[in-house]
Amino acid sequence: MCKRIVVVSDKMQTGYRYELSAPAGRQFEPEFKPDLTPREMLQLGVFCGKYLTDTRQEFPKSWFVGAKLAPKRRDCSLNFFGVDASQPLSVWRQKGWLHPDDPRGWFQWYCRYYLGRRMKDEDRRQIKRWKAMRRHVRQIEQNCERGDIFCRPRQRQALLHWAYDSRKI
Repeated sequence: MCKRIVVVSDKMQTGYRYELSAPAGRQFEPEFKPDLTPREMLQLGVFCGKYLTDTRQEFPKSWFVGAKLAPKRRDCSLNFFGVDASQPLSVWRQKGWLHPDDPRGWFQWYCRYYLGRRMKDEDRRQIKRWKAMRRHVRQIEQNCERGDIFCRPRQRQALLHWAYDSRKI
């Protein structure tokens, strides 16, 4: 694969550059096995429709076909489970969960990782955070009838935000 440089200019980053060094959607760390692609997540409805709305030039056009995006303000009815399962970006900043290269958080990291960007230490950190979400899978498994997608909708929506397909639990 020939390496490609992506230059970002959006509301949160101007002139940020990164290199794609792996093929899109492949060569993930062996322990990182998300159920959903970024495109599938956007089509299902995540983040109240207000994620990546100003970053379309950075990502493949196909990701936005059928995506549930809010034209102006957050609209949590666009989420698959119709509930808000997000914390404000300010909380993420306070907790130190953001990396300067990905000021929008985990999903931005995942989109860029999916495209082929690799940052060894940050990838390791984000994959560790992704794996920690399994505790929510276990809580749903322990407290809900299998296939009852109306049981614990906030937890299920949060799992969708982390590329776990909570509809299958």
